[in-house]
This record gives sequence, structure tokens and C-alpha cells, in this order.
Amino acid sequence: MNVTINGKAEEITEITLAALCKRFLDHPHTIATAVNGQFVSVNDRPEYSLKDGDKVEILSPRQGG
Repeated sequence: MNVTINGKAEEITEITLAALCKRFLDHPHTIATAVNGQFVSVNDRPEYSLKDGDKVEILSPRQGG
């Protein structure tokens, strides 16, 4: 399946957002995610099925002021 992750086209085999996050990150609970512009909470990721063409954003929190 083809998706876009943070603006980069990727071919993936993962079906859920949780599996995709686990593939790319050591600590997937410390990030925020959105699919097609809609926020997806950490609790919803295991049940969130990805579809061909989805646009996924994975964001790390940053401190600043």
C-alpha cells in the first residue's frame, strides 16, 4: 500500500497506524499523529486502519517559548 508520511511517499505493509508508528519509532507514545488532516489519539491508533493514498503526519513535541 502507498501512503505519504510527513510529505514523503512510502510503500508500506503495515495495516494500522499503531504498527506504522512502531516501525519508525522507538517510543511511539511520545508523538502526535494525524491522518488526512485529522488528529488520531494514541488510544485510537491500534484500531485505525490505513488505506492506500492516506497522508500520515507524525509529529514530535518540542519545547520552546
